[in-house]
Amino acid sequence: NLEHLQNHSSLRLPGKVTPRENGQLHVTVTPEAKMFDRWIFSHFQADVRLLPGTDWEGLQERMVAREQDGAVKEGHVCLILGAGNISSIPATDTLSKLFLEKECVLLKMNPVNEYLGKVFEKAFAPLIDEGCLRLVYGGPEVGAAGINHSLVDSVHITGSNASHDAIVWGGDPEERRQRMARNEPLLDKEISSELGNVTSWIVVPGPFTKKELDFQSDSVASSLVNNASFNCVATKVILTWRGWDQRQAFMDRLESILDATQPRHAYYPGAVERFKRFAPDVDLEDGAKALPWTLLRDLDPETAKPHHLEEESFVCVCIEVVLDADSESEFLKEATRFANEELWGTLAIGLTVHPNFRKDPVNERAYQECLDQLEYGVISVNHWAGLAFAMMGIPWGGYPGRPLDDIQSGMGWVHNAYMLDGIEKSVLEGPLTVFPKPIWVPTHKNPEPTAWRLLELYRRPTRWNLIKVIATALFS
Repeated sequence: NLEHLQNHSSLRLPGKVTPRENGQLHVTVTPEAKMFDRWIFSHFQADVRLLPGTDWEGLQERMVAREQDGAVKEGHVCLILGAGNISSIPATDTLSKLFLEKECVLLKMNPVNEYLGKVFEKAFAPLIDEGCLRLVYGGPEVGAAGINHSLVDSVHITGSNASHDAIVWGGDPEERRQRMARNEPLLDKEISSELGNVTSWIVVPGPFTKKELDFQSDSVASSLVNNASFNCVATKVILTWRGWDQRQAFMDRLESILDATQPRHAYYPGAVERFKRFAPDVDLEDGAKALPWTLLRDLDPETAKPHHLEEESFVCVCIEVVLDADSESEFLKEATRFANEELWGTLAIGLTVHPNFRKDPVNERAYQECLDQLEYGVISVNHWAGLAFAMMGIPWGGYPGRPLDDIQSGMGWVHNAYMLDGIEKSVLEGPLTVFPKPIWVPTHKNPEPTAWRLLELYRRPTRWNLIKVIATALFS
């Protein structure tokens, strides 16, 4: 994309730019123009919605000028406080800061996964040799030294809002409160962040077949079990309608998938303590190394404990909140309000929406209003929002406009491979079912061989390697 911008003086996009009546532009960024991406993500589409009033010609001119002028922030160093859960996050945050924001990077590895540092040092050796990147290791004292170092100009953190507030406002609770009241941050440097979410999944009623219901329950299960649920977009709240006649069947299917999925090692620090707080009625053996997938069903907004809605548990506990409404479209409106007003965070949200639901004009209007009104950086329809994270062409970050003293899921964007400005949110839409079965669902029977074949396809994009992927995937 950078080469295209330099050679053709325009942004390279895989899809069209569509103006809307409200002055907002929708920029299609998925699927990629490459043939294999169009096959692998057939019937998927992601649109980046730019803030109303963003001028497309002006955006292109700014990006071209930025590249042609070589506007590197000379001597500008960004400290990245690396995430300890997903192995790709420190690497992709680094690439975003280096190539999109033109900053040199001091990457502090998280102690939880600092063993990956040697892999990154090998992969990014050309950047290290050029003096653009340095990796450092250690605990909080090393992070604090980097934050306060005179040669560090900005900070990027992927972690918790508590860590963010301690950096920006101070570690002492009273000092933090007073500084917030005076609007006097302790940190005098630019900060960007991705700080998690109480991720919800809205299941809109529709005439689902058994196959469709099974795939959608697979998708929700994927979001729960991936990486032992140590993900900022692991589903923690499922929103359903009390009047939906398939609700019990859907939840039964989801619970059966979790029951059949082997528990994962609870490697992330503090997981057992958090589990006991969010699922106090579940018995754990002393010294448990793995935690049971836990689904708390049939709660209403009054019986759900406040911390289930207001705190990210970062552990494998999910609740179902059942909402009352007079119709399917009214349920979607109430679920939209609930997600915006009752749940903490602005990072990402999932929806299940049957195409037949949208055939009714009243329902379609409710659906479009839902997409317009949800204050999340990524909205993923019929698939886990983690897929948007993995695609890299879709900007990733919290919904913009949060004040520094109530940052929610953070500020700024990473993974913005099409170099867009003025981003409001992204909407990824996919089909109700996918065949062959995606490798990220827990009921896949052959995920690892398929993953290796897929990696080989991207390493060597030939038709023969594509055929091998298809052949392996058919055994899912």
